[in-house]
Amino acid sequence: MTDKTAITPNTHTIPPAKFSHGVRKGNILQVAGQVGFLPAEGGRPLTPAGPTLREQTLQTLANVKAVLEEGGASWDDAMMIRVYLTDVDHFAEMNDVYDAYFEEQRLTRPPAARTTVYVGLPAGLLIEIDALAVLG
Repeated sequence: MTDKTAITPNTHTIPPAKFSHGVRKGNILQVAGQVGFLPAEGGRPLTPAGPTLREQTLQTLANVKAVLEEGGASWDDAMMIRVYLTDVDHFAEMNDVYDAYFEEQRLTRPPAARTTVYVGLPAGLLIEIDALAVLG
């Protein structure tokens, strides 16, 4: 049986509850829901990248990417991405930011499947994203 390995990039703090930022088992990597917190530096408190959906979406994608890379994967390995928004009115803007981000990533494989749902998040957070990757 393949061991399960917890993934925590050096840009992330220890999770505040009993979970891992990512878990890899064999060639499967599950990235836990990430939000738009700036990278952890010098013990400063976690703070959102900014108040706007654009700022938080870009930072959230960067945080997911950090977990993917720490686990030996990339966006090309992502099979499923789930986006959680707090406001239905943010859908079009999030799509614009998301599409531009992945244009810049220059994927060599088809993009991942995606689901978007609407949820409640802690005050000030507008978006959360998780991903499932299968490594070649």
